[in-house]
Amino acid sequence: MTGQFANFDKVDSISRVMPQKLLSGSTVPADVPVAAATRRSGAFARLLSDRWALTGAAVAAGFVLLALFAPLLSGINGNNPYTYHLSALTSSGLPKGPFGGVSTSHWLGVEPQTGRDLFSIVAYGARISLLVGVGATLLATVIGTVLGVLAGYRGGLVDTLLSRFTDLTIAFPQLIFMIALGALVPASFPRQFFMIAVIGAFGWPSVARVVRGQTMALRNRSFVVAARAVGARPLHILRTEILPNLASTITVIATMSIPGAIGTEAALSFLGIGVPPPTPSWGREISSAIAWVSVDPWYLAAPGIALFLVTLALNAFGDGLRDAFDPRMSGRLR
Repeated sequence: MTGQFANFDKVDSISRVMPQKLLSGSTVPADVPVAAATRRSGAFARLLSDRWALTGAAVAAGFVLLALFAPLLSGINGNNPYTYHLSALTSSGLPKGPFGGVSTSHWLGVEPQTGRDLFSIVAYGARISLLVGVGATLLATVIGTVLGVLAGYRGGLVDTLLSRFTDLTIAFPQLIFMIALGALVPASFPRQFFMIAVIGAFGWPSVARVVRGQTMALRNRSFVVAARAVGARPLHILRTEILPNLASTITVIATMSIPGAIGTEAALSFLGIGVPPPTPSWGREISSAIAWVSVDPWYLAAPGIALFLVTLALNAFGDGLRDAFDPRMSGRLR
């Protein structure tokens, strides 16, 4: 992942008050939290002024609510994603009525051949997509943060070895390995957790590269040098000086990584190595809809539009977060 992220330079007044603060035994100047709080307040104000980012956040929140309340919403008309409604189909297996059988009983129509309710499939499918997307991103963020901080702070041989390992992971044929591994994993193993593990295991290099670069810049800042000078241990420095200043960067990159993880889950399900049927999945429904697109295009549109909207919304919100935490974007309104 490329792009500029937050600028973590401290105000110049820190260097002037450093000696007095160090005499009192503190390793962090008192005005550092104030400067950080001021920066966060300004970033929040810029985020609130970004209509595109707020719209993305609202749409993403809507899909989260759809996933959480899928049983309740689907049950309003007595539907679920597993029940066949053969009475909603013609003798050839196509949905009755326009737009794939859209009616007051089936808000998004029904699935060809089975008559399963498409709204229920989309709602329950959101659970799988969001669970895998968020879970894989969290795993990748944790791995990338640990390796990136370690490489950036230690430098030297540790940095060289971890950097080469990162390059090797990026160059590895990930999709082929995922497909091969999917064939080896026992059917009894929950597929959603398998996808979280495999997507997260390959998604950390972009996080590690950004975190490494930011850590290398922070380790030479005056407040970190002062902490080392008074004898603070590396673990203490990382916990109190480095990681708090990386929080904004990590938040932004994690938010922008979720759409990619959701898309990868959809691709794996499209290829048939995602969650097994009849568990609802947007990717598998899109795969099944390809064969019906000439006679029932709405079957492809329902899960396809849902996948497009949630990906677009999360990307918009991630872009807004990136711009909000970048002081150079303070004058930009969208």
